[in-house]
Amino acid sequence: MRRNVSPSPLSGLPARLLSRAVHALWRRAQRAGAVTAARPGPYAFRHIGTGTRLAFPQGTLFGTRWIELGDHCVIGAEVTLTAGMMPDLDLGPEAVLRLGDGVVLGRGSHVVADTARAGVTIGNDVFCGPYVYITSTNHSYDDPHRPVGRQWPRSAPVEIGAGSWLGTGAVVLPGARLGRNTVVAAGAVVRGEVPDHAVVAGAPARVVRRWDPEDGWCPPLRTPPPVPVPEGVTSEQLLALAGPDAPGPAAGGPAAAADGRPSPVAGRETG
Repeated sequence: MRRNVSPSPLSGLPARLLSRAVHALWRRAQRAGAVTAARPGPYAFRHIGTGTRLAFPQGTLFGTRWIELGDHCVIGAEVTLTAGMMPDLDLGPEAVLRLGDGVVLGRGSHVVADTARAGVTIGNDVFCGPYVYITSTNHSYDDPHRPVGRQWPRSAPVEIGAGSWLGTGAVVLPGARLGRNTVVAAGAVVRGEVPDHAVVAGAPARVVRRWDPEDGWCPPLRTPPPVPVPEGVTSEQLLALAGPDAPGPAAGGPAAAADGRPSPVAGRETG
């Protein structure tokens, strides 16, 4: 049996025009689907701060009544934020998942908080690369005769100190407490206490570098500190200083930000 199907308004377009139309529609969807305090969409967050934006498409979001997002946070696409073991639970009067001001969560990251007693707190100006996983609950395997996924999990609060940087694919397990300005190397698995101004790497993570008020970084950094770009310098002036062979913003090198400007984190020492 033949069905009457109306042709798509985009059908019949040349491939090049069709590609442009699809990308234009997707950009409009990204703008319209982003979540902010003024446009929360279907989500009832406990708090969304000024200037905070969750990129579209969002990952899994539930328990938003117990999630607080500070001011000027950047939440990448496909980021999962959850409070509680499953949707539709009553978690009480207190927040379970808290993000401070200026927090950045890279694409595909997960922040999973259990309860107010075993929640997740991320301090101000914490930057996370893509696919970082932070959780305050984890499977247990005490009973060798029962499937691990069916055993009651263990939970413990997680705290990440202000100013820290977590590299791509880092995992932070229940009970972890990271100090201020800590650096977690890409792929590291963190549990337990991490002191202020420390660099940790490995699985399980261990301290590979620390800052001492008298001796500085121990062991010493391998590269000199980057020189900040003076205020008022334009991207055209920077390219002129780099020389004629320097790649432009379209090259998409590792030091290029999404808008083509040099990344503020380019050249940082990460252990």
